[in-house]
Amino acid sequence: MALFGFVAKALTRTVLFFMKIGLWIMPLWMSILFWDRQYVRDYYETIRKLRTHIQALSEGPVEHYFRDIFLRPEPAVATIEGSCVQCGRCCLNKRCVFLQKASEDKFICGIYSSPFRKWSNCGSFPINAHDIARYDCPSYFVVPATKTIYLART
Repeated sequence: MALFGFVAKALTRTVLFFMKIGLWIMPLWMSILFWDRQYVRDYYETIRKLRTHIQALSEGPVEHYFRDIFLRPEPAVATIEGSCVQCGRCCLNKRCVFLQKASEDKFICGIYSSPFRKWSNCGSFPINAHDIARYDCPSYFVVPATKTIYLART
């Protein structure tokens, strides 16, 4: 288990390092990858959003991805129920560069239909109670495990 933690931390530092040094070319890369000119058209706004996004990622979600999703040695055991209400909280507390406002209190993912989304935290939210608590999610919840009690017949 300690090895997973070490690898997750090393991968986290590597990803964040490359995001920071590649910040100035990321709008171009994003426009090509997601086939959307808005990232280059609104270059300086994209850079501002990316800085916010990278800061939010450095607060734990990247390490969570590597530790709990990418390198997870076993599947999650919690039963989670609920459905998305499009509040935007799970999107780095509304700091995701891809998040788009749909209405006053509804948000949508700008890359929701992209095949690349499934490799992110977003494609697996929520996998455990920590995920739900981190973003104070109003609609998903963990179903407590029930214990089966067997009564002995006398």
